[in-house]
Amino acid sequence: MIGLPPLPAAETEESGAESAPLSFRGRVWRSLRRDPSFWIGAVLVGGVVLAALLAPLLAPHDPNTQFDDGITTLGEPLGHTAKFPLGTDFEGRDLLSRLLYGARLSLTISLLGNGLAVALGVLLGASAGWWRGWAERLIMRATDVMLAFPSLLLALALVGIEGPSLTIIIVVIGMVSWTAVCRVTYGQVLALREREWIDAARATGIGSLRILLRHILPHLTAPIAVYATLGIALTVVFEGSLAYLGLGVPPPTASWGRMIHDAADPNALLYYWLLLFPALALLLTVLGFNFLGDALRDALDPRER
Repeated sequence: MIGLPPLPAAETEESGAESAPLSFRGRVWRSLRRDPSFWIGAVLVGGVVLAALLAPLLAPHDPNTQFDDGITTLGEPLGHTAKFPLGTDFEGRDLLSRLLYGARLSLTISLLGNGLAVALGVLLGASAGWWRGWAERLIMRATDVMLAFPSLLLALALVGIEGPSLTIIIVVIGMVSWTAVCRVTYGQVLALREREWIDAARATGIGSLRILLRHILPHLTAPIAVYATLGIALTVVFEGSLAYLGLGVPPPTASWGRMIHDAADPNALLYYWLLLFPALALLLTVLGFNFLGDALRDALDPRER
């Protein structure tokens, strides 16, 4: 059976004594653990993931409960108190609890929406690059149209037609975010299909679909992994933008974008915590995934170091 072409000669650890060669995974891990960006990203993303997973345990209150003592007699939100560590919003709801549960929603939408986008991009890009012909023309022209159209405007139109819900938001993010992965996959498949070992696989009678799945797609793992990691950061911002514009998951479900939207008040500077904490959570999450994506790119492609 025709297998994958051999990887470059394995490196060895720099030491005076002879040591065993490092595997590909070993070289990747060695590069990651030496990269400060990886550890910064791991700490930031790990903190957000833990906060989301442990939200029921960490949240001091139900995120949707409106407390009578959560607002002043003038109807204003409270700042830091013993009962409400990060203050409350205009509805008297605990801000810390809503931040923690908002992390669950943002990560769920981002991971599932980005996963759908990556799956669509790989499927369409690989199909266009391998089978060429009418499939290539149809898919790549559709990709050009999608790239030329403002993705946020398209998402607003789709969500406005179907109505906001968790499922609709995930599907819409996947539908408008697949183009970058599609073009990368298309270019990689075009280059790989002309290699000598692919011709040898054809000569042995292996079918096209099997060659694509067993001998082409494994070589795309590195670029797809990098784009998937960086894509999560983009989808976090995308979901926040939709929620800020009022087309996210319907209230009272906690969402960082919805919290920023609710903080848009002429007197927002008087209640700075309403905007500061959800914006900071969004910023740290995006930074974390960007750091991880950059570190992963450098580890998988030594030419980028």
